[in-house]
Amino acid sequence: MCFVLFAGSGPYTESARADHGPPTWSASHKSVLVVAPTWPGYARPGFGAPNGVAPEGSGIVYPIGSSAGSYILTAAHVVAKAERIEIILPDSARHDAELHGLDIRRDIAVLRVKASLSPITLADSAPVVGEHVCALVNAFGLGVSLTCGVTSATARQNIGFNEIEDFIQTDAAINPGASGGALVRADGALVGMVSAIFTKEADIDAGVNFAVSLSLIEQSLLEMRNKGVTF
Repeated sequence: MCFVLFAGSGPYTESARADHGPPTWSASHKSVLVVAPTWPGYARPGFGAPNGVAPEGSGIVYPIGSSAGSYILTAAHVVAKAERIEIILPDSARHDAELHGLDIRRDIAVLRVKASLSPITLADSAPVVGEHVCALVNAFGLGVSLTCGVTSATARQNIGFNEIEDFIQTDAAINPGASGGALVRADGALVGMVSAIFTKEADIDAGVNFAVSLSLIEQSLLEMRNKGVTF
């Protein structure tokens, strides 16, 4: 067994069926993008990624801050060692991003770009076990795509990925490049940020996948603010 870090509210209802994929995508895909880091010693994004980290990652346009520009949530391991970070939008436009906040203990990073982007909607409650959820991620660097499944478990802790953990477990397919992507409920509202999978030998989806909960994300952002990071 090994660990791999890949760079509607209320109870389950009829509205959370798998055939609600198209409206889920429509409501959220403009807020999820590709994160392309350039690693030390390399001139182009993707080349030289550390072992266990995908060449590219994913990011979520997050609704924080009132100043010009936008803030993007991603996994810390995707960008922590990067010398340059680019984001790639659904229309293929590229923007340089700066690392604005970093929380290694929870594997959360905040990027900032000058462009005005469409932020994702935040869920007003945590998902329940059995609830339909979807992941919008940049799997294998192919661009943002949608996979769906269910909430397998909540409040997963002491898994061993990060120092501080509060994971949503899902069987929605997660593969390299998914780190930093969005886990959303049927209405497209964000419930968590994709972080890692539990696998054996190959770095491929095993159906036991983890997303940092929205409550832990908010805890991380509050801690950043308390340490002087402004949004």
